[in-house]
Amino acid sequence: MDRLDVAKGVPVGTNYGGLLEELVGLSRSLGDPGRDLVILGEGNTSVRLDDESFLVKASGTSLANAKKEGFVRMDFGRTLALLDLEDPSDDELGGALMAARGEGGGDLRPSIEAVMHALCLTEGEATFVGHTHPTSVNAVLCSDRAEMLSAGVIFPDQVVVLGRHLLHVPYADVGLPLARALRDGLREHGGRVGAPPKTVYLQNHGLVALGPSAGGVERVTAMADKHARIMAGVLAAGEPVFLTAEQADGLDARPDEEYRRRVLGGGR
Repeated sequence: MDRLDVAKGVPVGTNYGGLLEELVGLSRSLGDPGRDLVILGEGNTSVRLDDESFLVKASGTSLANAKKEGFVRMDFGRTLALLDLEDPSDDELGGALMAARGEGGGDLRPSIEAVMHALCLTEGEATFVGHTHPTSVNAVLCSDRAEMLSAGVIFPDQVVVLGRHLLHVPYADVGLPLARALRDGLREHGGRVGAPPKTVYLQNHGLVALGPSAGGVERVTAMADKHARIMAGVLAAGEPVFLTAEQADGLDARPDEEYRRRVLGGGR
């Protein structure tokens, strides 16, 4: 096993340090107050280190002021096993999350949404995950028209960046209920579409962006913000005019759009 740098909680002599630096940069960018994606201690980010472990933002820390020391290394197996707990108390869940940490965690407490991140990094096939609460997105998600965000395609770049099929997850309490709802949504989406989503809308809660890179998460988050602002304007003016399935599928399969996808680094 690689020697651990206790200050960073990640192994020395691997690319983990580089992944951690990218995660810090992504976190600070998503936490920039000018972007109106999160405030205070809202939101969290994560990165897959290997098949056994990942890093997730510590509870109570701020994305805007993210530091290398503010992330907790978690074990995938122990974290995902929390899904099998039956109605744990807050203290029991907190203890189980602490026990799911990898080496070098110190006193840091993992985000309550660590299980959700573990699912995005495994069943969601992501390398980086960014969970935010954009005002623009929540303005729609907290309304009775929330599912309009995932109901269809309203402009071409939505397909290129957010993906052809977006996932809407009904409201569930933060913690294990939300993680279980997300697991069910990812599995249904994968069975129906044949691939995991890049964009997940959590009813009355926020946005989850999945990407093969930190840049991919950045682009999904930025486009989801634009998408929500356009949708809000559309709903204020009337009803959305969605592209037909044939038109959307055609955009998704066009060679020039696939090229743009690769250049943008947005992945699938």
